[in-house]
Amino acid sequence: MKRRTLIKGIATALPSLWLSRALGNNVFQEQFLNEPISKGPFNPTWESLQNYKTPEWYRNAKFGMWAHWGPQCQPEHGDWYGRGMYEEGSPHYVYHVKKYGHPSKFGFKDVIHDWKAENWNPEELVSLYKSAGAQYFMAMANHHDNLDLWDSKFHQWNSVKIGPQKDIIAGWSTAAKKYALPFGVSVHASHAWMWYEPAQLSDKNGEFAGVPYDGKLTKENGEGLWWQGLDPQELYAQNHELSKGWNWEWGKEMTTPSPDYCNKFYNRTIELIDKYNPDLVYFDDSQLPLWPISDVGLRIAAHLYNKSIRTHGELRAVINGKILDENQRKAMVWDIERGQANEIQPLPWQCDTCIGGWHYDRGVYERNEYKTAATVIQTLVDIVSKNGNLMLNIPVRGDGTIDEKEKKVVEDIGKWIKVNSESIYGTRPWKIFGEGPAQEAAAQLNAQGFNEGKGKPFSFEDIRFATKGDVLYATAMGWPENGKLVIKSLAKGSKHFPKEIQRVEWLSTKQSLSFERNENCLVVSLPEKSSDEFTYANVLKILS
Repeated sequence: MKRRTLIKGIATALPSLWLSRALGNNVFQEQFLNEPISKGPFNPTWESLQNYKTPEWYRNAKFGMWAHWGPQCQPEHGDWYGRGMYEEGSPHYVYHVKKYGHPSKFGFKDVIHDWKAENWNPEELVSLYKSAGAQYFMAMANHHDNLDLWDSKFHQWNSVKIGPQKDIIAGWSTAAKKYALPFGVSVHASHAWMWYEPAQLSDKNGEFAGVPYDGKLTKENGEGLWWQGLDPQELYAQNHELSKGWNWEWGKEMTTPSPDYCNKFYNRTIELIDKYNPDLVYFDDSQLPLWPISDVGLRIAAHLYNKSIRTHGELRAVINGKILDENQRKAMVWDIERGQANEIQPLPWQCDTCIGGWHYDRGVYERNEYKTAATVIQTLVDIVSKNGNLMLNIPVRGDGTIDEKEKKVVEDIGKWIKVNSESIYGTRPWKIFGEGPAQEAAAQLNAQGFNEGKGKPFSFEDIRFATKGDVLYATAMGWPENGKLVIKSLAKGSKHFPKEIQRVEWLSTKQSLSFERNENCLVVSLPEKSSDEFTYANVLKILS
């Protein structure tokens, strides 16, 4: 029976194969040669994926670092450059015309060609992040600009064939392995279909009015040029009608991607997983890539989970996705972009944020707008108290280096973590996450997240808790002027902590502190302040 079915299938495919060859396209490859899904307990359905359980390594890690790095870092003009440069009059457009020329003559494909990553040393950067306390490392595998940063057999617009002519993901992966860090990849390219749509347009004003940008160029236009033999349509994915409007969720106002586009995205992502065996895959998508117009995201998730079990004998893989409902959060780890949950979450979650812009921005450097180490540490402590992880991006310049201000922030983060890591790694939420005025004024989440920095600043009155075994950690987000730290949640007879407190220790120095506990609060006498270095996050170890 199976043989007859196979023969019938071949017979059905042959006409398509002949037509594909006759037309000179790759329909047959994408329709009939999809990369297989690994066999295992997970099937490509939400119901099956909800059997997922977040691995303990990830829950214990708490803190990861991310290199959100690609060709959009080359202009050093910030995030979404590859789209904004085609939006007439926008800051990216004005900058691009001045630096490179008009986008009808010098498009984003040419920015990619200009990107050489000439000073990139992945081992040096990963070593720095490891010394700062990162417990996992993630590298961007592609962005909405649709350039694959590995040697892809499914996509000719990749960093080995053009631009740096380097396998970026292989370099990051090797460095992460050397420093024993779980390795992750972030995948953003599902949105290239609509993200690049402005590349189809032209100026409405000025000397180039009506002259098309390079988003409509085809392979035939490249004869004699640096991109001869490459098809810009494969990069820009613009052989379709413009969408009626912008919406991050598929099926709302956007022109629906073709089956070939969806299948190619699937093949590229499966290849990425199979070649580099990531422990973590971050999707910059609502739910999963191309959902609900396609099931390719479900297929990729099932493949990753099954492959992880087959490789490790247990499920070690993690998938991050955004805007998840209650059931979808059982199938993967909910990611909040540039924001934090406002209460303890029943399932592990992640905040991804950045000390500057997502892609390197020279203006942020010049204006001294990077987040401080104090802000990062306070964010980490708050997230951990609510059952979350923090993944922090350090923007990388086009040449592959970070600037001296960024390096200082990373090193200062490492100084705090070195003496206070016990209160972070391997902890779990306590009965309550904390107390204090900051939470009372916390901003609500919006879409993917984006409530970061919109609430009341932390002060010494804001306390965050975490626990490990019988130990309770209480971190004060500031230093009281009188040196007396008041914790209301630990008052004598508190329902949260009915046991006697035997000892309170200053975690960074292991010094015992004097304390008084009454019916209103616990009052701890802090040690004499010797420097302002760590006064933004002061950790007490409380033993009963």
